[in-house]
Amino acid sequence: MVHETFPGALTLAEESTSWPMVSRPTYVGGLGFSMKWNMGWMNDTLAYLHLDPVFRRYHHSHLTFGQLYAYSENFVLPFSHDEVVHGKGSLLGQMPGDAWQQFANLRLLLTYQIASPGKKLNFMGNELAQGREWSEGRELDWSTLQLHWHEGVQRCARDLNRLYRDTPALFELDFNHEGFAWIDCHDADQSILSFLRRDLNGGTVICAFNFTPVLRHGYRLGCPQAGHWRELFNSDSAHYSGSNQGNGAGLESQPQPWMGMPHSIVITLPPLSGIILHID
Repeated sequence: MVHETFPGALTLAEESTSWPMVSRPTYVGGLGFSMKWNMGWMNDTLAYLHLDPVFRRYHHSHLTFGQLYAYSENFVLPFSHDEVVHGKGSLLGQMPGDAWQQFANLRLLLTYQIASPGKKLNFMGNELAQGREWSEGRELDWSTLQLHWHEGVQRCARDLNRLYRDTPALFELDFNHEGFAWIDCHDADQSILSFLRRDLNGGTVICAFNFTPVLRHGYRLGCPQAGHWRELFNSDSAHYSGSNQGNGAGLESQPQPWMGMPHSIVITLPPLSGIILHID
């Protein structure tokens, strides 16, 4: 009724069971919602990020399992109010390690969310790296933006939103398996994950994530085409209060097939970070 009366309106189901076809039209037997929260992706991702990086290698499937059902609904990837109340602490407070690692993990988490297939939802305070658990009885801790680490996360979140808006490969095929392809989902030993995102016209970005605090030099990645690849985004940038490791000069592909792809590039993967690459 909402869609009939108000064409273009969105209805989103906060639904946590495996009830089928929640976001499919009623005329094919669905419930007719525009989208459905992906609670499985949220639970698996946060459970993985809560782990000390030394143990993440044993739980790599937390990051890969979601692709088995990612296109069964029109999913939203939620880090909602439910994840920062009732004793759970803020997203920042749930990250392991010292302060540097906590902030790096949070920037990595936000980057992974933006790059993953599905629409995005973040509760207020996530983008500030709020330290305290959220409470309806007080305002957000805006004063923390005077500290460079919090300001860095805010810049990171802002730039990720702009990147998502301006990069069709990150949103046009969010609900279609043709918009995603693994590069390597098996590197559990180094806790590294890499995949492609594609747009309707064949435009492609490479997304690579290092879930350990170990700087990885000389890491070879398969790539779909020859050319000069450059960083669109790096969550470890000094602009975000990171350690500023990366591939600032860009990367020239090599005619060496790798990971089932016809070409490859050799990259630097900063610690606890995500990078997004685009061909010039």
